[in-house]
This record gives sequence, structure tokens and C-alpha cells, in this order.
Amino acid sequence: MGSSLAYHLLAHPGFSGRVVVVEKDPTYARSASALSAASIRQQFSTAVNVRISLHGIRFLRALGEHLSVDGETPDIGLKEGGYLYLATAAGADVLRENHALQTAEGADVALLDRGALAARFPWLNPGEDVALGSLGLSGEGWFDGWGLLQAFRRKAKALGAQYVTGEVRDVVHDGSRITAVVLADGSRIACGTLANCAGAGARALAATAGVELPVFARRRYVFTFACKGDVPNCPLLIDTSGVYVRPEGEGAEGRRFICGVSPNAAEDEGLAWRDEDAATQAVDWSYFEERIWPALAARVPAFEAIRPGAAWAGPYDMCALDQNALVGPAAPQGPENFLLCNGFSGHGLQQSPAVGRGLAELIAQGRYTTLDLSDLAFARLAEGRRVVERNII
Repeated sequence: MGSSLAYHLLAHPGFSGRVVVVEKDPTYARSASALSAASIRQQFSTAVNVRISLHGIRFLRALGEHLSVDGETPDIGLKEGGYLYLATAAGADVLRENHALQTAEGADVALLDRGALAARFPWLNPGEDVALGSLGLSGEGWFDGWGLLQAFRRKAKALGAQYVTGEVRDVVHDGSRITAVVLADGSRIACGTLANCAGAGARALAATAGVELPVFARRRYVFTFACKGDVPNCPLLIDTSGVYVRPEGEGAEGRRFICGVSPNAAEDEGLAWRDEDAATQAVDWSYFEERIWPALAARVPAFEAIRPGAAWAGPYDMCALDQNALVGPAAPQGPENFLLCNGFSGHGLQQSPAVGRGLAELIAQGRYTTLDLSDLAFARLAEGRRVVERNII
């Protein structure tokens, strides 16, 4: 998000200032961007998220037009393999409602009954529980998240962005405005606008400006495995259990896949998933063995015989209000020149093109001019307004 904003701001014809990006870890080794499953979809249940991702896929398809440097086009390996949501009879109406919204916004999504699912995906076992599927026909898939991060960063630097290694520990106020940030080493950087793009560290940064942000770090696991069985044209599959899986290429041991599982209500009870300690990022393999693999093997018989591979844990910056991002001014609760870009709840990579552009417009022009992101405004906390997203992975 920080590098997307830096790029969009410096590319904006109405902006003539300078941009400094403060990075606590320039290796990005523990960043969500480097550790996520890196995918993009239009199958959301809120119009603003559908619109954000429609812009996102257009941006990724034309990445060379935006982020090339010295004639070199970044390659993020975009694969539009689609998303396939499976629903039980109890959840079928939700898929239908979501589909009506998605197609009205221009998304290319189809509903498939049991017969159509069996015909299109013969390797899929619908069992007795699957009543309906929702498949993205185009505009959905996966890509190299690390590559996108580096492409934004490289282009931003080429346009003049300065990257500083450090950690913001405090801010300097002058009335209702922030005039500078103070880094851990005591140095100061003056600013006309401060944008909080700190991911899982967003809550701590906001607190330095007197803003209580309902954003918390959550550990999410990604597991890999190889399968010799035939699973052709596999999309990113979201099972009725919340388990997801998608292809990740070919290897000597067969087709490679990555998988994980969506959070459930029991885990979220009382916000027990808050996880601020970076030392807790070890992988719990029982999560794969007891919850993920049994669901995968039941849904895709070819996955009964697999070879587990590497696994990792990464942080999600989860918004406890409604699992949707907080984007835009922190005012009136916070300083008037403090912008928030937080709580993306696992959607940050795919939403980074639209959000970076939107915040650049706010800074350069004082308003959104292309895509209105005000549904995600921080002010909705004070208003008691929630933007509930039903499709969380």
C-alpha cells in the first residue's frame, strides 16, 4: 500500500511535492505482501470491493503501461484461473445475491448447479452438501505478490520517492495537524500529510497520533503440497468448510498447490485471534493435518494422496469492525492531515492499485475523482456504520 501510494502520488499531474516512505524492514521478510497467497477476485458481497478489484485486474493486465522502468516490464505471472465458491443449500441464496451484485457491477461470474459443476470439473466431488457453485470466468486468479510489491517500489523510486529504513515512534503536532514524524533513532522527517500504511503495525502507529484503530494482527497459515493425480483447470477453490486451494505450478513430484482456511466464528470469538508477537509466527502443522487436508481429500479425491511441502505463517491486518479496510482521513477523530490505509483483512494486494490511486487523489485534489472509496471511510466507526463483507477467505 505504501509503495502503491508513493507511485500513484508521484505519477499524479496535480502533485508537485516529495514522497518519503519509511520502512521498518526493507527486506519485507515478514510483510503480508511477501507471505500472502497473492490472488485477486471480483466475488465480493459489497459493491465498493467489487469495483476496487475490477480496477485492480485492469491495472495488473496492463502492468507494463504503469510500472515499466527504463523499458523493462515487470512480470508478476498473472494467471486468470478463476475462483470457485461452493455453497450448501443453506448458503446458495447468498451466492445468488452476491452474483446479482457482482454482475450488475460488470464482473464476469457464473453460477453452476451440481450438474454443471460435475461436467466442468470431473475431479470434483460435490458430495451431498454442495448445492451451487459460483465461478469467476475471467478477471480472477493469482499472481506473484512479491513481484507486484517490488514493481511498485521500483517505479516509485524511479519517479523520485525516497525510501528510509526506520520505524516511526512518535509524531509532532501543531494544533490539529501533524508536522513531523520521529523515528526510533531520534531523527525527524517533516510532513505535510502522513499516511498510515503500516499493515499489521497500523494500530501502534495510529496510537502515536491519538487514534484508536480497530485493526489487529492475525496469524494466517499457508501450506503447500504436491499431487500426482489429475486435477486439470483447477481454479482457486473455496470449499463449504472454508478451506481453499489453488495451483502453484509443476514440480518433479507432480502438480504443486497451496492451501489454507478461512477464519471461522469460533476462532474470532472475543477477538482471540489478536496476535501482536512476531515470535509466534511458527506454523502449527496440526492445522493442516486435522482441518485442511481432510476437507480437501473429501472434496477432491485426487488430494487423498499428496506429498506435503513447505508452509509459512504471515500476518493479516484484520479490521475488527467489519473485516473491511479503513481508508481516508482520520479526522475528525484524529489529525486533519493523517490518512489511514489499514485493515484490509487479506485483500490488500489486490486492492492496492485502486486504494493507492484513491489516496493520491485525496492528497493532490482533495477528493476522490475516479473511484469513490468513501464507503470505507474511518468515519463509519463514529457513525456506527458497518460495511459487512460476507466473502472472507
